[in-house]
Amino acid sequence: MKAIGKIDWAFSAGRIPFKNNGEEPEFISHDKIAVLNTSEENAIVELLLFYEDQKPVGTYEIIVEAKRLRKIRFNDIIDPEAMQLERNYSCFIKTSTPVVIQFSRMNTGAKANAEMSTIAFPVEPEK
Repeated sequence: MKAIGKIDWAFSAGRIPFKNNGEEPEFISHDKIAVLNTSEENAIVELLLFYEDQKPVGTYEIIVEAKRLRKIRFNDIIDPEAMQLERNYSCFIKTSTPVVIQFSRMNTGAKANAEMSTIAFPVEPEK
């Protein structure tokens, strides 16, 4: 299978609420990305976080093995600095090989859970 996707990605509307109404770890509020690597080589995924009132934080480096999917919860990234809850943030993502990335959020701050997700990457047919 050929490598599909892009190398540079960004999203601008991140926020992880501190309050939760669920059991750990399944129902803890979180933001996450799903990274699909269809290539023959491991993908080095670098995350850079932007907050409203400070310099960017990063780079966080994560490996996604060849021909694999990896879900990355922003709550779990800690090096070089733990993710800050209750703060608006944005993220720039750069990868070493094309990947497909989908961002999703689970907010369990209220009794009724809500999850939001972005659109998947459209793959153009081979010519």
